[in-house]
Amino acid sequence: MASGFGFSGGTSRCFAYWQEFSKCYAQASNPTECRPQSEDYLECLHRPKEIARAKAVRDEYVRQMEHKAKEDSSAADSLAAGTIVGVGIINRGKDENDK
Repeated sequence: MASGFGFSGGTSRCFAYWQEFSKCYAQASNPTECRPQSEDYLECLHRPKEIARAKAVRDEYVRQMEHKAKEDSSAADSLAAGTIVGVGIINRGKDENDK
């Protein structure tokens, strides 16, 4: 579970969170005192908040593309292909796209 070794042989990505949780658990008189450390460790392992945020971003993108599809046929083609070409975070010039 928390051996400290990652997949490639180094320390695992969540080992620091595990150490904080185990240190708190060893010193606490009531285990509920370590709830924040436990939640941080479980977030690192399973990433439910990160996954939920990614789904929300995807859903908003699809919603905006559906709205644009009513106005523009090229947006409908992008939505029908099921790919996210870009969400507008980084705007590149035409010279960079031609390469």
